[in-house]
Amino acid sequence: MTHLISDLVAWLDASAFHLDTTADTAAAVLPKLADAGLFGLGVPVQWGGNGGHVADAVNAIAEVSAHSLTAGFVFWGHRTFIEYLLQSPNAALRETLLPDLLAGRRGGATGLSNAMKFLSGIEELSVQSQRSGTALQLDGYLPWVTNLPATGFDVALAVKGADGAPAFIAALTSDESGLERSPDLDLMAMRGSNTAALKIDGVRVGEDRVIHHNATEWLPKVRPAFLAMQSALSVGLARRGLAEATARLRNDRDILSEPVAALSAELTSTETALHEGLRGGRFIEHPASLFRLRIHLAEIAVQAVQFELSASGGRAYLSQPGAGFQRRLREAAFIPVVTPSLVQLKLALRVQELPAAVGATA
Repeated sequence: MTHLISDLVAWLDASAFHLDTTADTAAAVLPKLADAGLFGLGVPVQWGGNGGHVADAVNAIAEVSAHSLTAGFVFWGHRTFIEYLLQSPNAALRETLLPDLLAGRRGGATGLSNAMKFLSGIEELSVQSQRSGTALQLDGYLPWVTNLPATGFDVALAVKGADGAPAFIAALTSDESGLERSPDLDLMAMRGSNTAALKIDGVRVGEDRVIHHNATEWLPKVRPAFLAMQSALSVGLARRGLAEATARLRNDRDILSEPVAALSAELTSTETALHEGLRGGRFIEHPASLFRLRIHLAEIAVQAVQFELSASGGRAYLSQPGAGFQRRLREAAFIPVVTPSLVQLKLALRVQELPAAVGATA
């Protein structure tokens, strides 16, 4: 397990409410996480990282999320974009972008939620391309992208190929002509996450901005890291909710002691399965097992926050003593809807399982 430095923990705890409710401290998140060396976890040393496995980044995202889900959400988006570069055959793009990303000088945004749904057959790609001389012209709209700081960002997106070519993955930079960032979305919570929409109007890209030429071939390879790091948001929130509930139990005979302990054990075993599948490469060939773990961890997180409420009682509804719980309740409301949402994952599972069911009854 990664241990966060005490200065970062203190800042996250002091800033969690403001990160949730305003954009006032949003600009500080990336530099704070970068100064703690967190973006280099699982990044090869020869590319400027700390070495290790992507599972190390999963652990760190969970730890950050236990203090602030907003900071954890930004961490997820940023580190996921870094992972795309690590798994891209475009070495020149990686060498160009990684230094600023690892240092937190620019934001890295994963605009591939639409692509992950496309991969599961849930929806069509929302960005199209057409030939324009030696380059491609991109047009489309991404309604929800996180970690788009005003200081500059790079965003990954899946694009429908031109003239029957395969869908591909490209990286756009914030100063591209034709790329327009909306004002921050009017979110119920996590307002400090630099979350906005992107309009893509005639943006021209060349080979130098292509992360991979075949999205259908490449996405299954990066999906395990994408969803495992996203699942870390649930892990962190669940840990904190259970810790808060446990701290409020009066003694071992408290009626909540047994269910809180049981949920804690369930969280540990599910998290272990997540890490074993990620390290063993199982999720590439068996994505359904990863979908189920992501769903289950989200359900555990929501239940953990409800246990915190039950253990806290009426004080949870008082503004000052209940402020932390109220923030975690808003965070818990976000966990099931972050794309791909639990409904979308369950739909993808149904689509995957349908052929097997048909075969069994044929």
